[in-house]
Amino acid sequence: MEAFLVSTGVVALGEMGDKTQLLAIVLAAAFRRPWPIVAGIFVATIVNHAAAGAVGGWAAQVMGPDLLRWVIGISFLAMAGWMLIPDKIDDEDLAQRSRFGVFGTTVIAFFLAEMGDKTQIATVALAARYAQVVQVVIGTTLGMMLANVPAVFLGGKIAQKVSMRVVHAVAAIIFGVLGLLTLFNVGRLF
Repeated sequence: MEAFLVSTGVVALGEMGDKTQLLAIVLAAAFRRPWPIVAGIFVATIVNHAAAGAVGGWAAQVMGPDLLRWVIGISFLAMAGWMLIPDKIDDEDLAQRSRFGVFGTTVIAFFLAEMGDKTQIATVALAARYAQVVQVVIGTTLGMMLANVPAVFLGGKIAQKVSMRVVHAVAAIIFGVLGLLTLFNVGRLF
């Protein structure tokens, strides 16, 4: 249960203000059809995070516990720093993909935007850290949905009321704490 809860929380916070959340807002404004956008986000996320979880699970088996602890700890600390860098999206890419319809455009745009993104890398690290890869993938997918579904329905209003700097700072602190806890081998993680 810990793997699921931590994965959900970390990704939900990490996604706030992320380029894929900005993409959700842009898609909602461009297409004004929220349900196909939500479905596209879900499909793209589950496929992307399942692959990331598989990579994380594989890394946990290949590396010994000591090397894995250092790699994951440093990865989380790097994620903490990365959270402080604002994301942007490329409107030209979105316009080129619109020929695939709302759902198809969302799946393609989200899948590609998520490649190498903070939340995908976090999914790899979380899957390597916890033995319950399925719980991690379900948790990270739920975290993405918790952050992006409201963005699709309320995008403009949310952006005006929530300080992304504060959200990013909180997420950076959480990633930093997870990194330090991992490096110092605190808890029942390994």
